[in-house]
Amino acid sequence: MKTPYAGYDVLSKWNTPSFNERTRQVLRERLDGVPARNFLSESEWATLEAIVARLVPQPDRSTPIPITPWIDDDLAHDRGEGFRAPGMPRSREQWRRGLAGIDAEALGRAGRPFRALDPEMQDATLHAIQDGDVDPAHWQGIDARHFFAHVLLKRVAGLYYTDPEAWNEIGFGGPASPRGYVRLGFDERDPWEAREIP
Repeated sequence: MKTPYAGYDVLSKWNTPSFNERTRQVLRERLDGVPARNFLSESEWATLEAIVARLVPQPDRSTPIPITPWIDDDLAHDRGEGFRAPGMPRSREQWRRGLAGIDAEALGRAGRPFRALDPEMQDATLHAIQDGDVDPAHWQGIDARHFFAHVLLKRVAGLYYTDPEAWNEIGFGGPASPRGYVRLGFDERDPWEAREIP
């Protein structure tokens, strides 16, 4: 993947004032403590893995940034954002119904579960769900567009950008604590921040 921050590695700051021990601890847990499957069924896991591969393709990585394990871990521990949209079930039930809905849409459109579709058909299915072009019977009372945009996509993107590999792509220097930021004006950069390569 071409990035304006080629060669930048946020982890090179590991032993600098940019990271404190708490930051290093959180990063160690994120990088070395990827959880095993504990909540989703094998089928649900495979469906979610296929969805993630379409939402955040990572063809240039030999090992993609893990996303499905962290969603599964949140569900296993019944962690959520602390709120849900009116009429939506609790997080665990939203995910179960949402993944089932995506598979049902794929079966209805192509006769195969989502994970068995070719990438173009997977994308077409996700676009239809995003647009609300779905069979409501497949969604067990949840709003497909809401699930796609506010549950699935939001969580996948959020987890992608918790990983230092993704930080490198966008030149993110890691948490502001403990160092903080000094130059806050438009188009200003602190000396320890990444520089774009033209």
